[in-house]
Amino acid sequence: MHGTALSGWLLVAVCAATGAYCVLRLRSDCPHARSSAGGEAVMGFGMAAMAVPAAFATPPPWIFAGYAGVFGATALRAGWLVHARVAGGGHHLHHAIGSLAMVYMALTMGAPGGHPAHEGHSGAAGGIPLLTGALLVYYVGYVLTAGIRLLPTAGPAGTVAAPGWGARPELTLACRLSMGMAMLAMLLAL
Repeated sequence: MHGTALSGWLLVAVCAATGAYCVLRLRSDCPHARSSAGGEAVMGFGMAAMAVPAAFATPPPWIFAGYAGVFGATALRAGWLVHARVAGGGHHLHHAIGSLAMVYMALTMGAPGGHPAHEGHSGAAGGIPLLTGALLVYYVGYVLTAGIRLLPTAGPAGTVAAPGWGARPELTLACRLSMGMAMLAMLLAL
């Protein structure tokens, strides 16, 4: 990704931490928490891998086709879950959009001149400006909506037993919010 090494490493750390929490969610007793945790873990770790600064490790040209294949498969799975009307269908649709956005970024980064490590990079934005702009608008809306949903609200009086770590809705939403912000950063750096 374009940008400073520090911002790249921070993006790697946030995405890897999010992926690790999603792996924990796979062990949850709550089926709703498990339904999207695997795909989100793939997204988190994949985003972390794509965000590694090029100054640290110049990826081989074939790696971007690998990223596109993995995220394409993730998009197909999410699309199938939306089509099958599995619980959490709205989030599965978001996950399909995110996976397709990752395919788009991988293909753009893999194109000649699409990665900052390539010689003769002009500094111009990569990809299709209209598609990049549409994805930016979508993710700004998603981040704002997720941020609002994360704000505390007055709940019912009384104490309620806290669910296990894998089923904590506020942690899941915080992870989704951080992945949305990471996606914004990656799209802006494209």
